[in-house]
Order: sequence, then structure tokens, then C-alpha cells
Amino acid sequence: MRMIDLIIKKREGKTLSQEEFTFVANSAAKGTVPDYQLSAFLMACFLNPLSDKETALFTKAMAHSGGRLDFSATKLPKVDKHSTGGVGDGVSIALAPLVACAGVAVPMMSGRGLGHTGGTLDKLESMKNFEVRVPAKLIYRQIQKLGVCMFGQTKDLAPADKKLYSLRDATGTVESRPLIVSSILSKKYAEGVDSLLMDVKYGSGAFMQKLDDSRKLARALVNTAKLLGLKCRALITYMDQPLGRAIGNANEMLQTVLILKGDKTLAPDFYELLMREAVEMLMLSGKFKDAKKARALLEEKINNGEAAAKLREMIKWQGASPDAVDHPQQYFKPAKLKLEYKAEKAGYVAHIDAKTAGMAGVLLGAGRNTMEDTIDYGAGIWLDKKAGDAVKKGDVIATLYASDKKRLEDGIALFKQAVKISAKKPAPYKIVKEVIK
Repeated sequence: MRMIDLIIKKREGKTLSQEEFTFVANSAAKGTVPDYQLSAFLMACFLNPLSDKETALFTKAMAHSGGRLDFSATKLPKVDKHSTGGVGDGVSIALAPLVACAGVAVPMMSGRGLGHTGGTLDKLESMKNFEVRVPAKLIYRQIQKLGVCMFGQTKDLAPADKKLYSLRDATGTVESRPLIVSSILSKKYAEGVDSLLMDVKYGSGAFMQKLDDSRKLARALVNTAKLLGLKCRALITYMDQPLGRAIGNANEMLQTVLILKGDKTLAPDFYELLMREAVEMLMLSGKFKDAKKARALLEEKINNGEAAAKLREMIKWQGASPDAVDHPQQYFKPAKLKLEYKAEKAGYVAHIDAKTAGMAGVLLGAGRNTMEDTIDYGAGIWLDKKAGDAVKKGDVIATLYASDKKRLEDGIALFKQAVKISAKKPAPYKIVKEVIK
């Protein structure tokens, strides 16, 4: 088989077989064909989009280009969740231990942040010594003993995706929906779970800003996952404004711990999405058929301390101090410099733009513009006010943190552009817009 023949075949809009996709994926993983041919193949796929069936075949080929995790020894149902990324969305860190409390195994593979969207691994690493590069044998052991493990992609999991993802970024083929779907699902399929919940964001802070684009991506993800034999559904969720009150890694960890310990009023939008996603994961796994009963159990696990205890155990298993759960303010400290952004007039907070607020966080040092950038874990923003809150002139809307005076000044100058104050109270917004099954 020759790569040039597959490039031409796809360029002409013809359908490829599993064997042909396997050849492409293995060639990418092993480096046996040059980058220019892989790039040409990606462009051919961009111009002649893969069908749903082809997307499933390509996903399977990429998943099998390396090793796969095998949780067959774990008798519990195995479920994971993937988010397309947003601002303030640290839900996964509360979600994984909470769902595991209900008797479901949650091996959760996560990624790092880039640009204005945060990454789960970066938030976890704001805890000193927390290990996200967990070898497969230790993942198995932790899942068997604890029911939950949060880890990063290993070198052996879907290596073809790593190569092709970097080439997509450099060749103008990132926006191809089938390639997005195959990239996301190849890692999840290689992870060896039974069911998968997708959180597909829409709004200014999302990868897909338009609702219709998010809806199409959600449907493609669900359809392809089902073709791969995974139980899957997607929530389309609001990301035009930041989720919760915290932006930045230590900030978000503090919020997550406080909520998992029972503070339901701290960030109602965050809490509602957490509970909705946890219920959906339990329903998908087959553990529950009744959403109200599932939610009641989850509420009980938070109220009786089991959820926080599970997080404490996971932190200990992965090398950090479980005392971070008991005394979070001591462990998740903000950066040393701070500035308060105050309301310039009375009224209501009408809107806080998610992307602008997220980019302000990057300027403060909380995020990356390139994967090589260093993160300041204490940098970020705490939203003292949210959309719908009444303010008087001089009220603190947000507190910004950084370790560098120039970063702090640049961050607050940009954050100021994110905030809109109106005389009229804005209508409330729904966190979950739609469910795609």
C-alpha cells in the first residue's frame, strides 16, 4: 500500500476502507511516511469530508495505533466525560470522584489548557507533587482499589492522533468536523471505557462559538461513538460567560474543593452543571434509570462527606497531600499581587464575556499561548459578582491575581472590556441548552 494512492483516492472523494485508514494511522504513529504526505492526506479529508462510517473507521485506526487500556478486570461499569473546553470549567475534578462514589469506575484522561481555555491537568498540578503521568499498571490498580483516576495521555495511547493533531494545527485543517471527532474519540476509545458523556460548549469562550456548529459537532460525536460501540450522549452547554466564580488553576481548585465539601451556594451555575453531568454519567453507565434517584444519591454523597473523602483519597494515591481537601485555602493560594476591579456605575452585571475574561487570565499568567509557556498556578480571577447581580458604584466585581505588576495591569485592562453593566437586570441563562442522544 502506498500513501500517494490513498491521498489521490481521498482527493477524488472516494471512500477508504478500515485497512487503508489503519495504514495511515500506523504510518503517522511510526513515522514511516513524510509529514508532507500526511499533510496532503489531511487536506484531502478537509476538502472531501469523511462520512460517519469513515470517521468511525479512522477513529478506530488511530486508537489502535498504540496500546489500549483494558479494564476488563474491573467489574464496575466504566464511564468518562470529555469537555470541548471553556473558561472556569473545572467541573471534571469534582465530577470524577463524585461519580465514583456512586459505584461507577471513572478512568478520566484529560489534557492541558491552551489559549483562553483551561486544562484539567494544569489545575491538578497546582497541587504540589500531584502526578498526572500515571503508568497503565498503576491506573489499573487505582481504579480497582479506588474507582477513580485522573491522568494525562500516555505516549502509547493513540500516538497517531498526537502526530496528526500537530499537523492539522500547521496545515489549516483544524476546523474539519470529522477530524475533530476522530481526534477526540480516538483517545477515549483507546481508554477502554463503556460509556462517554460529551460536554460540547457554545458561546464566546467555546471552541465552537455558534450554537448550530456545537450542535453539529455534538451529533457527530454521539453518532461516531455509537458506531464504535460506546454508549454516548452529549450536553450542549453555555460558555458565553465564565462558569463559576474562579478563573485560574489554584482558584479553580479552591472552588472545586469547597463545592465538593458541600458549599452549594458558592457558584450555583457550576454546581448545577456538576450535578447534571454526574446524573447523566450514572444514567449512561446503567447504574440508574431514574434521574431523580441518581441526583438524590449524589446529593447524599456530598452532604455526608463521601465525595470529599474520595477526592482526598485520589489526591493521596497520586502523590499530593490529602490535606489540600481539609485546608484548601492553605494549599490553593492566589498569587502575591492583586487588584480589584470595581463597578464604575450602579446597575446590574449584564454580561461577563468568557473569551475576554479567559484571555485576561492568560495575561495574568494563568494560561498558555503556546504549549511551552510556563503557568503561574496562583494567577487568575475571582468573580465577586456574576451576571444578574446588582452593584453599586465602587462595588468589587472581580479580584485579579498575578505575580508580576505588568501582568496584573495588562490583565485588568483587558478584563475591564469583558464586563457590561446595565440599568436593567438581565434574563437568566440556561447552563444546559440541549441534550443529544
